[in-house]
Amino acid sequence: MSGPIMALEDEIRRLKEQRHAVLLAHNYQLPEVQEVADFVGDSLYLSRKAAETDRPVILFAGVQFMAETAKILNPTKTVLLPDLKAGCGLADSITAEQLRTWKSQHPGAVVVSYINTSADVKAESDFICTSSNAIKTVASLPEDQEILFLPDMFLGDYVRRKTGRKMHLWAGDCPVHAKMRPEEIEAARAAHPGAPVIAHPECGCASGTLEHVDRVLSTDGMVRYAEETRAPTVIVATEVGILHRMQKLNPSTQFLPLSRGAICPYMKEIDLTDVRDSLAQMRYVIDVPGPVAAKARQALERMIAA
Repeated sequence: MSGPIMALEDEIRRLKEQRHAVLLAHNYQLPEVQEVADFVGDSLYLSRKAAETDRPVILFAGVQFMAETAKILNPTKTVLLPDLKAGCGLADSITAEQLRTWKSQHPGAVVVSYINTSADVKAESDFICTSSNAIKTVASLPEDQEILFLPDMFLGDYVRRKTGRKMHLWAGDCPVHAKMRPEEIEAARAAHPGAPVIAHPECGCASGTLEHVDRVLSTDGMVRYAEETRAPTVIVATEVGILHRMQKLNPSTQFLPLSRGAICPYMKEIDLTDVRDSLAQMRYVIDVPGPVAAKARQALERMIAA
């Protein structure tokens, strides 16, 4: 590890104590950001950690909807996002106004929103889910209940297949995951015979071609799989940032990306300098208007409790 990186890490640790801050990092963050975080995980895990913390400052190394979620769950705490350019293409695929219009076309329907949505959209939702509990959330609803699922159509289609439930799906997707195709899986299998292929349910390949995939797993599920597998090589179909954590947990297995180009530019906006500057200057503070936060909190608390 280079001297400048070690110096930044030391400064960040000092500032965390000085600010009484907890640093949360998503699995897709840069390896060096994950290394200095207090907790690393998926959206559900980090949401729970945000809700549990007694620290007055939460620095979220992730994207904007994650920082908004932390603020909604912790209205009296200061929530920082190290770089305001850290957005989400999937979250941008639906607005609150579009959701209100969709709801008006299906009166009485229950809205199940993936956590990759803005605070405004969460406020219009009945339930929030992550990739790790989407199936459980939908399965818990009455069988005759009309369901609007948004915004990821691939995750929604996967949940629909697994639960057998009829759902209306919003036509949104994650630009990184949607590009992964069955042909890439076939090429990976040819290059690495016998290697299991695990895929995130947001993947275009996971929804339409399940027979090509050995396991469909959330990011949290992939981390657990990494801890348990004894396979010499595993092909991983999701954003490449998770490979650092998987390899760290299981050095004896080689974890290879299905696509080395599966890089979310938003998740890579934040570096150690951004983290340091955010703590030093208490920038950028994320806030959510009270009425929006109050409505969104109800749906989020159902998710946390599930």
